[in-house]
Amino acid sequence: MTIAKTAASATGDHESGARLIRNPVLPGFHPDPSILRVGTDYYIATSTFEWYPGVRLHHSTDLLTWRPLGGALTERRLLDLTGTADSCGVWAPNLTYANGLFHLLYTDVATFAGGYWDPQNYLVTAPEITGPWSDPVVLHGRGFDASLFHDEDGTTWMLSMRADWRPGRDRFAGISLQRYDCGQHRLVGPEHVIFEGTEAGLTEAPNIYRKDGWYYLVTAEGGTTFTHQVTVARSRQLLGRYEADPAGPLLTSSGHPELALQKAGHGSLVQTPSGEWYLAHLVARPYAPSGRCVLGRETALQLVEWPAGEWPRIRDGVPAEHVPVPAAPRPTAPAPSGDDHFDAPVLGPDWSTLRRPATPDWVDLTSRPSHLRLHGGQSPMARHRPSLVARRVTAQRCVFEATLEFEPRTYRDLAGITAYYNTRNWYYLHVTADDDGAAVLDVLCCDSARVTAAPELRIMLGDVRRLGLRARLDGPELTFAYTTGPDGDAVWHELGRTFDATTLSDEYAATIVPGEPEAWGFTGAFLGLWVQDLGAEGGYADFDRAVYSEPLTVTNE
Repeated sequence: MTIAKTAASATGDHESGARLIRNPVLPGFHPDPSILRVGTDYYIATSTFEWYPGVRLHHSTDLLTWRPLGGALTERRLLDLTGTADSCGVWAPNLTYANGLFHLLYTDVATFAGGYWDPQNYLVTAPEITGPWSDPVVLHGRGFDASLFHDEDGTTWMLSMRADWRPGRDRFAGISLQRYDCGQHRLVGPEHVIFEGTEAGLTEAPNIYRKDGWYYLVTAEGGTTFTHQVTVARSRQLLGRYEADPAGPLLTSSGHPELALQKAGHGSLVQTPSGEWYLAHLVARPYAPSGRCVLGRETALQLVEWPAGEWPRIRDGVPAEHVPVPAAPRPTAPAPSGDDHFDAPVLGPDWSTLRRPATPDWVDLTSRPSHLRLHGGQSPMARHRPSLVARRVTAQRCVFEATLEFEPRTYRDLAGITAYYNTRNWYYLHVTADDDGAAVLDVLCCDSARVTAAPELRIMLGDVRRLGLRARLDGPELTFAYTTGPDGDAVWHELGRTFDATTLSDEYAATIVPGEPEAWGFTGAFLGLWVQDLGAEGGYADFDRAVYSEPLTVTNE
């Protein structure tokens, strides 16, 4: 096996010998990309929903290789996800740079039940991409997918979709624009509705770019499913009237089930120092045509042809798997490996925590050197104090292994590894105690919020308290294994049952409500370390090592 990387690798064009970007550049759960260039550095910010750190950041100098920086919103001062529902939390961040500061605009969505969203928008700034980030400025709650546009005259404007909760109305009621006063840190002047969208509907994710005397408005339409698209409209005046490109969407996968990259939409543009344009956008890779996407929504790049005064164009208007690298790139620092011995004082940038930040009171990397001690949290269904540390699944075939030391006292103490989507859909290979206090290895399954056990897989552990646990994803199949000798040449024992990995997908998690958009699962699959202390009695588990890897694939390229 080779250690997985969080960045795309290069391939070649056999005819020209040129290096090519291979999509998706950010595999796994990395939706709603906002791309930014500052000098020769590129940054992408993506949605994180109920996961900490809020707003995941990546850095590149060549658009080819991307290095994870972790997240921007690392503390409750910046983001409080306590009690956040599945697929709520941080939606569609926007990253810009002006007046020597990075500006990060993000929406914290409270609900999407009954046509309501309760989207609260916040703005933070920082002198460096790594922070420190300012206290949040509270902005309007009229809609989500907000962005900032810094015009050439020095003014700054806030855009967002307009949410209309009223029954029988269009929930996506157009794109609004309002001036933001950077000195007063507040919105000023009237709200302007500048675009009501096309027949595709569900108009959201607005970004404005000024070029050749035009204001170009880029939006997402069609819903973040297989009918998703990127729409472009333009106007000579900032406040409109904006007219949509008569040629149709800039990019879509709709009507092309044969494409590997589906759900193409929600894009933002960036120009290279040499004048080339690229679109960062989300995609998904179903395991079958129009099927389930276990990896969630991912980030891809497309080359954009944009002659002066003309409309931007992407070749054939569909997402390509391979895209030319921009001229004269400089190398990007390598991404961290997937092998973590927990020697650092903080979690690495590939780890995320669920609904609460990784504070030392429960994520302890100091009490036992070279170990991660996780103090147990609430049940898998709770939304306030879970103790889950996990990383994104970035390939259809991957392996996750962890070395666990754990002393369960009762059935209320559990620790192990999980293949996780949300509180309603997960698998859990764990150690716990039987009624007589004997340690056992068990599997729990949660399918659409119904929890079941797999008693035929139970393993009596006897005196063993240090063991290796393994989860393997092989396309739609999930299997578990364990070893009682995790150090050295381990002998792994398969549990002998195959589970359906596609239940860990946006499509399976969706709750279909008549009259509402048909996709309410917005994250992707995770593999991680999980500990419960259901009696709140101080239980914890130690993890000595965790390894995420992807099997070596031989291609004919």
